Amino acid sequence: MTDPDVKKQLSGYRQSIDNIDAALVHMLAERFRCTKAVGVLKATYNLPPADPAREEYQINRLRQLARDADLDPDFAEKFLNFIITEVIRHHEAIAADIGGTTENAVS
Repeated sequence: MTDPDVKKQLSGYRQSIDNIDAALVHMLAERFRCTKAVGVLKATYNLPPADPAREEYQINRLRQLARDADLDPDFAEKFLNFIITEVIRHHEAIAADIGGTTENAVS
């Protein structure tokens, strides 16, 4: 049987993890609210949805933030690329709804 102190410590860690997961979901929701507004603005004014310079800047910035936080920069880049893929999908849908272009989109 597990020591009660170990169970208590494990429970405390898990509660912290649950709190962090909840915060991440809320932060991602806010981020996507902002990228949706960017997608609407770009589609409304027929701006090119892709901005390779912005994407490169964001990847480099996030990799440095990861290094500073002692997080694997490759993981951070994969995470950002996952988000960018979703942003692209959302921007394509917005552009199709508004009648603009449906090329790649980066916010």
